[in-house]
Amino acid sequence: MTELSNRQSDILNIARASGRVTVEDLARRFEVSAQTIRKDLNDLCDRRSMTRVHGGAIIASGVENLAYEARRFVAAEEKKAIGIAAAAQIPNGCSLFINIGTTTEEVASALTATHEDLLVITNNLNVAMLLYRHPRIEVIVAGGTVRRADGAVIGSTANNLITQFKVDYAIIGASAIDEEGALLDFDYREVQAAQAIIANARSVMLVADSTKLSRNAPVRIAHLSQIHTFVTDLPLPAGLQAICNSRGIEVIAAMPDKPADVA
Repeated sequence: MTELSNRQSDILNIARASGRVTVEDLARRFEVSAQTIRKDLNDLCDRRSMTRVHGGAIIASGVENLAYEARRFVAAEEKKAIGIAAAAQIPNGCSLFINIGTTTEEVASALTATHEDLLVITNNLNVAMLLYRHPRIEVIVAGGTVRRADGAVIGSTANNLITQFKVDYAIIGASAIDEEGALLDFDYREVQAAQAIIANARSVMLVADSTKLSRNAPVRIAHLSQIHTFVTDLPLPAGLQAICNSRGIEVIAAMPDKPADVA
């Protein structure tokens, strides 16, 4: 396989810094045609350095996740729409877990605009910071080691606190979802917390955008059959929709009219 061109190397560096690149922005930056950029991205995807998403590409996943600040930029509009749609499913006056992740943070943000009389238990310091100022939302933060990269609270102390509760709803995310319905992540300690959250909630809501369907990660969180509601941006591929149908899982597409991914 030939070496990367200077432009392709630059594209990779931009993607590592920002999480996602778009054909339009790259064509403008490098003063070349969109067709040329699409060829570059296709070459990078063939090398498994990147993964195509709608309008561009993201760094390919494997055994390590994107940096937290970079993840904020990936599918930002989709995550916001998912957060609003997920919050609409949560009634006032209930208890809930909110797990680690940039999409779960969007759910928390949406809850501050519309909800009251909530009890929220979280192992996500970013969620706690979003919610604690609101007088009608009580926040309990799990104790333990704070992961410097993203404000996640992980470890046995956090997991033990989670098991002290039985809540109405759990809001969880995933780094990847495979075609068989496995929910996957990168950090086994984070996965242990997510598994405790799932086990101690009456209803589990997965919030994940469609880019997660083209990614991979090494650690299994759970299976789609263990959740009750799946809030995403686009309608699911037929295989995953069939799994949801067979298990009675409600699927909510927050942006059903958004164009599907293009090459």
